[in-house]
Amino acid sequence: MASLKHLNPATALLLAIVLALAVVQTQVSVAQAQACPVQLSNLNVCAPFVMPGAAAPSSECCSALQSVQHDCLCSTVQITARLPSLCNLPPVGCSTV
Repeated sequence: MASLKHLNPATALLLAIVLALAVVQTQVSVAQAQACPVQLSNLNVCAPFVMPGAAAPSSECCSALQSVQHDCLCSTVQITARLPSLCNLPPVGCSTV
């Protein structure tokens, strides 16, 4: 493996930029992961509207749902869908309405 002292300046600069981008991406991912639980807890106002036969969601619920980042919501749905198998339960099948 080549020593870092033997890299030409352009290669060293490129390597430094790639490393800096990796660090920034990691920090952004951590910040998003920390924000997700807060965003999801704001959805508590939607609880009355997820029961069968419930009324249409309130504007407060819709605003809370709109404020949840797409990645956070998708990750949560994927985790929720895997829960039965993680608990050694049969998968949940839902008919299309």
